Amino acid sequence: MNLVERSDLVLTFARTLHVNGQSTGEMVAAAERLSNSLGLRATIIPRWGELQLQATDGSARLVSIMAASPTGVDMDRVASAMQASDEVGAGQLALPALAETINAIAHAPPAPTWLFTLAAAAGAAALSVLFGVQHLAAVMLIIASAAAGAVLRRTLARYSDNPFLQPLCAALLAGMVGALAVRFELSSSLRLVAVCPCMILVPGPHVLNGTMDLSLSRIHLGASRLVYAGLVILAISSGLLLGLGLLGVSLPVGEPGRAVSLWLDVIAAGIAVAAYSVFFSTPLRMLKWPVAIGMVAHALRWWTLAVGGGAATGAFVACLVVGLTLTPVAHRWHMPFAAIGFASVVSMMPGVFLFRMASGLLQLGNNSNTTLELLSATIADGMTAVTVILAMSFGVVVPKIAIDFLTDRAPRSKS
Repeated sequence: MNLVERSDLVLTFARTLHVNGQSTGEMVAAAERLSNSLGLRATIIPRWGELQLQATDGSARLVSIMAASPTGVDMDRVASAMQASDEVGAGQLALPALAETINAIAHAPPAPTWLFTLAAAAGAAALSVLFGVQHLAAVMLIIASAAAGAVLRRTLARYSDNPFLQPLCAALLAGMVGALAVRFELSSSLRLVAVCPCMILVPGPHVLNGTMDLSLSRIHLGASRLVYAGLVILAISSGLLLGLGLLGVSLPVGEPGRAVSLWLDVIAAGIAVAAYSVFFSTPLRMLKWPVAIGMVAHALRWWTLAVGGGAATGAFVACLVVGLTLTPVAHRWHMPFAAIGFASVVSMMPGVFLFRMASGLLQLGNNSNTTLELLSATIADGMTAVTVILAMSFGVVVPKIAIDFLTDRAPRSKS
């Protein structure tokens, strides 16, 4: 293979990782390992919307650019591409076969619609349990709404590549179902029938990947990821509030949640983590790690809240344990950290606080008689959401970066 063919192969491999949710640092490292196996000295420069490869082979030098927007999350593709790269390094896979393998991986189908729908229903129901749902009728409505939203999302995906249309329409449907539940007195003031199907739409991996990029001074890419996640959350909030508003129902601001018992919290957390793993197309062989560690993390969060800690403190403790535990696991068994780490914690994303903040801002804009109670509750929900996201990011990112640094440094010190 000449320089151009080898460069294109490395760039295609990097793009497969980048657009399917792999963290930037691991994508760059994997691409550089593959380029070394191909006899190249290559540097990957990632940006939102494109990847640039600077490759040299002796005196020859080539700069290549390929379009790549990291809007997807498919950990099966990421894991398969990483495994193929490792097989090339071990001499188990020939270069012509690698090109065909990467192309097949890049076009591999996501989880089947029936499994995606089942995961959406189970995940939304599990989140409702975590937030203290009390009536079976409400749980059944949440299951039906989330399942219908999942089918709607898959149907829309056949006709449009717009990344905001699917969450907007699914949230609109959830809002309308939630409003009907209020009208027929099947929903409490928490509006869980409307909120929980929207919670599973929150783009947690993009938030965590964005903060990880920012912490490593990849300002452009990190900021772009966070802006994208923010726009998705805006689409979800708009759909939810519009669906509720069509039937004259609002989402209360500052509504306190209900406490649940430890055993119920842990079981529901395990189901939610498994559901998110299906959303991310995590390979089944990896599923035990996020489910087990996610349940432990939720137990620690429950204990932290029980002894008087705040929501941010509980999220930080839980995510710190995930980062400290699963980063070495990912290194030891050659698994993408994004596949096992993010699924363990995204159920803690404060989507409900973001939705309530959006509702509060809408009420402030439409209400000429603004009350101090509404204003303070809106600010409190917004600050809670921000602090929880920051706590989760620090809890996951800091131990990962530290362990990655020590792991990379160990072979150098031995040599």
